[in-house]
Amino acid sequence: MEKQGQYLTPFQHKLLLKSLQADLRPEYRRRIEIMLLADTGQSQAQICKALGCSQEMARYWIVMAQTGQAHRWNDHSMGRPKTVNEQYLARLKELVSHSPREYDYSFQRWTAQWLSKHLAKELDIKVSACHINRLLKEMGLSTRQKCESAQLGTDGTKDSNITIRDLQSSPDPNFLWSFNLIKTSN
Repeated sequence: MEKQGQYLTPFQHKLLLKSLQADLRPEYRRRIEIMLLADTGQSQAQICKALGCSQEMARYWIVMAQTGQAHRWNDHSMGRPKTVNEQYLARLKELVSHSPREYDYSFQRWTAQWLSKHLAKELDIKVSACHINRLLKEMGLSTRQKCESAQLGTDGTKDSNITIRDLQSSPDPNFLWSFNLIKTSN
């Protein structure tokens, strides 16, 4: 008859031993080893010393073994979850190619901050504005307008156009003043 451990059923013990034979990431292997060592009666401190793991990690997986959840050793994925997927990238690309006004916003140009807010609301995926800019750069896109080349005057110098509108009420709503500044030589 198989010797009964402190926490694991014979089936769980056998399952964990079999899982150890597979080619596992070191983090998953350590989870299994923690539960197997705890099952033999080793203390948290002994397990930490033997495996070189943190007390928090040892404590967590010891509790998993104690509560009959040893089979969940691979349920918790490693590292930060990847939030940006193909759907997110496609939607980001689509948004940047259209005016925010088409989506009932009052502004004319997207900012990374507004793209982040809109996509969080639409797809329930929160990404920082900095990350939005990185993604746009990777796709060869930007929220910035392309710089229009300045017009050249008849003498080959660049013209600077300034338009002044009368912001106060005027008899003619289309009233404009337009200046064309040309650099002159001294």
